[in-house]
Formats: sequence, C-alpha cells, structure tokens
Amino acid sequence: MERKLHPVRALTAVLRLTWVELKLFLREPTTAVFVFAFPLVLLFVMGEIFGTVEGSDISFRGFDAMDYYVPAYFGLVAASIGVIMLPAHLTGYRQGGVLRRFRAALVPMWTVLGAQVAAALVLAALGALLVWLFGWLVYGVDRPADALGVAVAFIVTTVCFAAIGALMGALLPAPRAAQGAGLMLFFVMLFVSGTGPPVEVMSDLMVTIGEWLPLEHAVVALQDPWLGYGWNGSELLILAVVALAASWGALRAYRWK
Repeated sequence: MERKLHPVRALTAVLRLTWVELKLFLREPTTAVFVFAFPLVLLFVMGEIFGTVEGSDISFRGFDAMDYYVPAYFGLVAASIGVIMLPAHLTGYRQGGVLRRFRAALVPMWTVLGAQVAAALVLAALGALLVWLFGWLVYGVDRPADALGVAVAFIVTTVCFAAIGALMGALLPAPRAAQGAGLMLFFVMLFVSGTGPPVEVMSDLMVTIGEWLPLEHAVVALQDPWLGYGWNGSELLILAVVALAASWGALRAYRWK
C-alpha cells in the first residue's frame, strides 16, 4: 500500500524526480532527434513545398501554410515525447528493477508518473519554442492571436500524450517493443493528422483514421487559438478525457507490476 505524502513533501519529491528525469532524457539521442531536430527539418520541408505556393487549391484553413503548420508542430513535439520516448523509458525502468526500488523506498507511483509528465512538459515547451523561433526567423510566422489559449491547449496536449506514453510503458513488454510501437504510432499520426499532407489532399479513409487518433484533435485545439478562432472546447474535452482514461489505466497497470 502506498503511503500518503504531505502535499509539500509530495511536490518536493515530484520536483526532484523531474530534475533527474530531465537530465536522463537530455542524455538520450532520441530526445535530440525527435524533440528538437525532426520537427524543424519537417517544418522546413513543408515550408519549402507549400510555404511559397501561390494560387493553390489547398486552403490551410484560410491562412498561409506556415501559420497552419507551426502550431500543429507543437502537438507533434508533444506526441514524440509521449509515444516514442516515455514508453521506452518506463519499460526500461520496469526491466531494470527501478520501479521496484521506488516501491521499496515507499515512493508512490503517482509521484514517479507525475515527474514523467512534468519532464515531458518542460521538454515539449523547449521543442515548441524552437519550432516557433524557426517559423518566425525563417518564414516570418506571427505571434498567436490568443497566446493563453495556445498555452492551455499545449498543456492539455502534452499531458494527454504523456499519459498515453505512461500507459504504453505499463503494457508493452520491453524497451525495443515500446519504441517500435511508439514509432509506428507516431508516423501514422504524422501522416493522417494534418501535420504532414494537408487534410484537403487526404482520402476520406485517411481523414477518418486521423479523427480516431489524438494528434488530429491536438492539432485543431492548438491551431484554433493561434489562428484567432478561439478556444475549441470540444477538442480540449476529447484530449482531457483521453488523458484521464490513460492516466487511470497506467496507475492501475503499474499497481500490479
């Protein structure tokens, strides 16, 4: 049975673990590739393909292509942390006996997972900042119409994908299996969620698949306040429900590990 920590001690424990997790993540080559490098490379590719196209039938929701892609790639950064990095990291903890040592030290599981989410938020914020700076410096992308709305959508998106990653880390058997499954899910979402080909050029089947995956909802939730359409409550609600369900499943699964 997990002990109950005083709120101040619990917060201190989460902060300490978050600092340790950040240092561990930053040592991983996967972090440099999928959080900091890959979104910028892909943004550059999309910018060179669509950023200078004039008179195209592709609307990009009525805005320039890069105004469309920059907020979408905030979600892509969060997805890369949630489905590629966290599952492999947590299955490595399971196989290496780290979770058993946490339990022996009477560290509650929610504290461990909370530190993973907090580290994911910090890394995702750094990755998103790089995406915005790149879009601004190279393509002249303006500031968001509603910065607070983008920040709220970004936090909900990152927590959602971190919760999904925690659940995958509890269910998948080994780090290689977790990373393989995460990469497959990541690239499927990339191509059907509006972060790769524009929605207008996708088939009905691709659009339908995208609607069943969380990244498509994250993209719309981030784009709407960025482009001036306001907060999208329905998309935020979907992401929050997925986050709660995945968090509950992860805590239940790790309870029996």
